[in-house]
Amino acid sequence: MSLAPNNRRLLRWPLLLVAVALVRLRSRVTGHPQCLDYRPPFQPSSPLHLCTEYSSFGCCDAERDLQIYRRFWEVMGHMDGGGYRLCASFIKNLLCQECSPYAAHLFDAEDLSTPVRTLPGLCPDYCRSFYYQCGSTLSLLTDDKEVRRLETDGERLCKRLVLEDEDYCYPAVLESPDLNAELGVVQAGEDGCMQLCLEEVANGLRNPVAMVHAGDGTHRRFVAEQLGLVWMLLPNGTRAERPFLNVSKEVLTSPWIGDERGFLCLAFHPNYRKNGKIYTYYSVLSKDRKRELVRISEFRVSPDNMNYVDPKTERYILEIEEPAANHNGGQLLFGEDGFLYIFTGDGGRAGDPFGLFGNAQNKSALLGKVLRIDVDGADAGRPYRVPRDNPFVRERGARAEVFAYGVRNMWRCSFDRGDRLTGAGRGRLFCGDVGQNKFEEVDIIVKGGNYGWRAKEGFECYDRQLCHNHTLDDILPIYAYNHSLGKSVTGGYVYRGCHSPNLNGLYIFGDFMSGRLMALKEDPRLGRWEKKDVCMGQGQTCVFPGIINNYYQYIISFAEDEAGELYFLSSGLASALSPTSTIYRIIDPSRRAPPKKCQVTVAPVKVKGRLVDFKPKQRLIISKTTTTPPPPPTKPPQLAPTRRPKPTRPSGSKGKTFTTTTTSRLAAPGSLHPSRRPAGQPTLRPPTAGAISRHGQQKNQSRTGKPGQAGRKRPWVSRPSRPLRPGTRRRPTPNMRRPHVPRTNKQMAESSPESR
Repeated sequence: MSLAPNNRRLLRWPLLLVAVALVRLRSRVTGHPQCLDYRPPFQPSSPLHLCTEYSSFGCCDAERDLQIYRRFWEVMGHMDGGGYRLCASFIKNLLCQECSPYAAHLFDAEDLSTPVRTLPGLCPDYCRSFYYQCGSTLSLLTDDKEVRRLETDGERLCKRLVLEDEDYCYPAVLESPDLNAELGVVQAGEDGCMQLCLEEVANGLRNPVAMVHAGDGTHRRFVAEQLGLVWMLLPNGTRAERPFLNVSKEVLTSPWIGDERGFLCLAFHPNYRKNGKIYTYYSVLSKDRKRELVRISEFRVSPDNMNYVDPKTERYILEIEEPAANHNGGQLLFGEDGFLYIFTGDGGRAGDPFGLFGNAQNKSALLGKVLRIDVDGADAGRPYRVPRDNPFVRERGARAEVFAYGVRNMWRCSFDRGDRLTGAGRGRLFCGDVGQNKFEEVDIIVKGGNYGWRAKEGFECYDRQLCHNHTLDDILPIYAYNHSLGKSVTGGYVYRGCHSPNLNGLYIFGDFMSGRLMALKEDPRLGRWEKKDVCMGQGQTCVFPGIINNYYQYIISFAEDEAGELYFLSSGLASALSPTSTIYRIIDPSRRAPPKKCQVTVAPVKVKGRLVDFKPKQRLIISKTTTTPPPPPTKPPQLAPTRRPKPTRPSGSKGKTFTTTTTSRLAAPGSLHPSRRPAGQPTLRPPTAGAISRHGQQKNQSRTGKPGQAGRKRPWVSRPSRPLRPGTRRRPTPNMRRPHVPRTNKQMAESSPESR
């Protein structure tokens, strides 16, 4: 069938309109606020005097504005009064476009295949007006020979200067409501999620469970691997070849996916600069090798090497028996009061089955608690003191160390530094508490608080008899989420850094299993916290040098550096021997702090020995189809069977038990550990057959058991075991996941274990 010419014309119009709409849509996707230094715009610390339209948000501070001001008068000095009246506005506008929040787009700096313009991209009408009134000033504005050669040909000149993208050319870029409505705020994704970006700062790690700083002005970062090694990273990303601390011979862990035992945390003494003391939290076997314990120890840094801790300086502070292989807790923090806070799990298995009310509700047990002790003294035969104002010091039958109780397995806690200007929020203690079968929760810990477990899980009753006890007096979470979003919360931090001011006051945390990042925003008027989903920047949002928008799924921990910037540590395979973990710094691509505001003075670091350079491996993903490098192995490296000789005690070891273990060498740990002697061998023991995950869910040992060891029994524990609660589900062994780009709530839900 043929169409009449008039009908063909009518059909062309809708097609033309669709084409125009697609071009306009593409323009909105490809351009994003960016300065000529390839970084996000900012709010100047003080008003600008020449480029006043960018005083609230743009790419120039007062210093750069002054330089442009001088350049403006240098150009105007070549004109008489008439020239000033005709051209001053044009000259000022052209010079000030480097202050525009879209400067990189106006000067074609986003396109690496083309040279950066010396003059901003203009809209056609504006270019013609400029040429006819002030075209003779081109030689004063640019050194570009090609542009200056067109000074006598206005048509060709404007063809060269004009930006084809009508939304982003000057001055249309100032008038577009789409481009200017939400400048400087965190960009929202398709369904309202906060679009953030990442910077890779370390890789090749084996299950890094913590990253901390010393608070000594050096801005070093100390990364602890589950095996029992701690690495020192300098601010520039390089690290010392020799571990800062190596207690892998003492640490009890295994290569089994999801094993929760191992080296779990370290904390630097508040007076570390003078006393050189650090404190560690790790799993061990008892002296008779029949029981599992968690141990809190003190070490001292070497007086001859500020980047090395001598394991022989270890002093045991506290040991707590663990009746099961899971729910080991694992957080150490020093508060502003100078006391050490210790976060223990409830002892493991499912449903806290120990005793009449469980460990968490039993104030005479140290499990399922937040403990607070003073490590700067000793009393009552203990290597520490109990603070006099601990809440249960005078309660009969209660352990004096208990600061708060009713917790299940808090995984990652942090103190709020407080607002940088007002101090609001300072000292609040946030924790993520891993749930049983239904809910994960975030709590703010207060002295003497009861956080409900096992009476409650999240906001709901778990043990109905305990839940309805009028003496419970529990403190509810500030937020809880069900297992459709994730199954293992990883507590985070309230952002108080300098580089991303939009994030100030947001509590940013995640979920280990689903890989979901989330944020909580406080509404002080209502006393509530609102949850915001965090997704990775879409399209061009993260197109900045060295910035990426994808990460490995299993979020192990969060971290804060000495300046308050926020990081998280994640893995592609949750095994203590798999070198598939990476550390990322969180970045807001929408707004940064003004230049020089975030400068810090870094104390010198004397490094003995070789430094290993850091090389990032991940790349930005722009296309919808994610293309990534081949995944690491889906099975952890296997070790030869372990034979454990009897413990020996070196001379002068005064009560310390040193465990000697014969094992094969560890598998090569990847790029983090090139060309070095093998690390000390950890004590490797598989979890109990039918061991319980962090959630209290039973694992299938036969799938991950090492040949010849699947039937090996755990050391005998003096406490009776109890079967799982009816309805408890087995947690599937997490498979290796590629770096992913969760962009929307729907996509994040699809990536959760519930959907697989």
